[in-house]
Amino acid sequence: MTAILGISAFYHDSAAALVVDGQIVAAAQEERFTRKKHDYRFPQHAVDFCLKEAGLAPSDLTYVTFYDKPLTKFERLLETYLAFAPVGYRSFRQAIPLWLKQKLHLPREMRAGLRGEYTKRFVFTDHHESHAASAFFPSPFEEAAILTLDGVGEWSTTCCGVGRGNKIELNEEIRFPSSLGLLYSAFTYYTGFRVNSGEYKVMGLAPYGRPIYKDLILDHLLDLKDDGSFHMDMSYFNYCQGLTMTGPKFHKLFGAEPREPESQVTQREMDLAASVQAATEEIMMRMARHAHAQTGLKNLVLAGGVALNCVGNGKILRDGPFENIWIQPAAGDAGGALGAALFVWHQLLEKPRDPQGRDTQKGSLLGPSYGDQEIESVLSQHGMQFTKCESEDELCRSVAEFIADEKVIGWFQGRMEFGPRALGARSIIGDARSEKMQSVMNLKIKFRESFRPFAPIVLKEHVHEYFQMREGEDSPYMLLVAPVQEDIRTELGDDHDEAFGIEKLNFSRSTIPAVTHVDYSARVQTVDDERNPLLHQLMTHFYEITGCPVLINTSFNVRSEPIVCTPEDALRCFLMTDMDVLVLGNYFVTKQKQDQEISDTERQKHLAQFQLD
Repeated sequence: MTAILGISAFYHDSAAALVVDGQIVAAAQEERFTRKKHDYRFPQHAVDFCLKEAGLAPSDLTYVTFYDKPLTKFERLLETYLAFAPVGYRSFRQAIPLWLKQKLHLPREMRAGLRGEYTKRFVFTDHHESHAASAFFPSPFEEAAILTLDGVGEWSTTCCGVGRGNKIELNEEIRFPSSLGLLYSAFTYYTGFRVNSGEYKVMGLAPYGRPIYKDLILDHLLDLKDDGSFHMDMSYFNYCQGLTMTGPKFHKLFGAEPREPESQVTQREMDLAASVQAATEEIMMRMARHAHAQTGLKNLVLAGGVALNCVGNGKILRDGPFENIWIQPAAGDAGGALGAALFVWHQLLEKPRDPQGRDTQKGSLLGPSYGDQEIESVLSQHGMQFTKCESEDELCRSVAEFIADEKVIGWFQGRMEFGPRALGARSIIGDARSEKMQSVMNLKIKFRESFRPFAPIVLKEHVHEYFQMREGEDSPYMLLVAPVQEDIRTELGDDHDEAFGIEKLNFSRSTIPAVTHVDYSARVQTVDDERNPLLHQLMTHFYEITGCPVLINTSFNVRSEPIVCTPEDALRCFLMTDMDVLVLGNYFVTKQKQDQEISDTERQKHLAQFQLD
């Protein structure tokens, strides 16, 4: 037996992944266990979970690998600070203690995390090699072009290469400080959102705006070549030497200081979001065309944080030169842990792979699961009135009827997802036909900005009927955006033509308005009976009741909180929001029933048991 543990830590979204004899056994992000969003600390809980899932002790591990090379990254840090000295001293002073305490002593930190029981050597892979391995090795392709795009690894910010069989090779790169990921993060900061977590808000805000600043971006901020390579003018930015992303020259170019966080989002922020999104899509498309020209291959795989830009991914698939694309579901740093483990198995140990046209990510359902006994214990401990269904069919029929009655469902089933998307294991689901559902979910359940779109899940066999995708096209990881079909769109009157910005939310655009964004797009997840049979069964019952094979799917959490991991997490989230029904395994709890049994005072006592912040 060869057991390889991959670890990512100390930068963003710490995670662990375990590969045993080439099979992905387990993977999880640390934030899900600690409840600290984007937890960067050593992933102790995730490591312990992976080992427990496989029934292994640290001494049973053959290799432990880390997803980048900290000494090379430290070299880049020092060179950058020296290049800008003395301007960057404040940033330098904040960064260096953590490096001296932890980041330069990773073998010591990892041995401690493995309780001193692992005594073999550690393997350190290159950051973008880890991304590339996470993109290609689990993919369904025998050969594919590879693009990795993120903020920065050691020095690389973008890499292009090829994967064939059990080997990957990266042969072109863009180097720090020029970075598509950091360009997008600069606009995330400038529009008042948090860097490394608010980028998806910028993407969601973009359709409300006009790309009127796109030319300013391409003419002033960077020099873009036909092959997608570019050089950024760093006089506009501050991330090399300061504690902010943008500088005075940037603010002067776009006519104002950055938006204050939590202040009103205006049309200006919408236009800025639309502009950086349009520029990003153009750069991604040029890179994809170049990768195709260089490799001549029909398949493309993507990883890195920028690969979570599902609008750009969708345009590459629809308008680009590749027949097929596959994106690592945990495309950011967390996925690097999995990539590092797979890199050791295939590239270093030269073990073969046999994709057979199907990805080996197992639906990315790689986290912990909980049985009936654990679930019933939690419900009883907190005094919940619950119903237990005797069969999956009874459960799915009951929940389908709740959804058809416009009830909002907390859906907690099986193994937790690995990556930032809820894929039907830790999800909040609802009726996509409801015109009020988007605002209800955003404001009363997710406690987040009203402009944020929701994604549809659709039975795979019906995807082409509702979205401009090929019949039976696979999109199981919610990483592709597609337009809704023309024939399900609704007429918009003269009032819509006069609407501006957020006002566009007030108009129904299709027969599935809750998941149709203001530009008629949707971030599509297909559901099949192989990856997620229970969710497929639920949706089939809903289709039989309503004639609609589409539901809303959003992550089971509230704003600024990680996706729920345990039954206790799910129950707490249910009690503190206006969700109607909580489904945990074969059990369900209705808010109406709790209202009959529990007073407001008693509910506060229940919430207090969870030690809420």
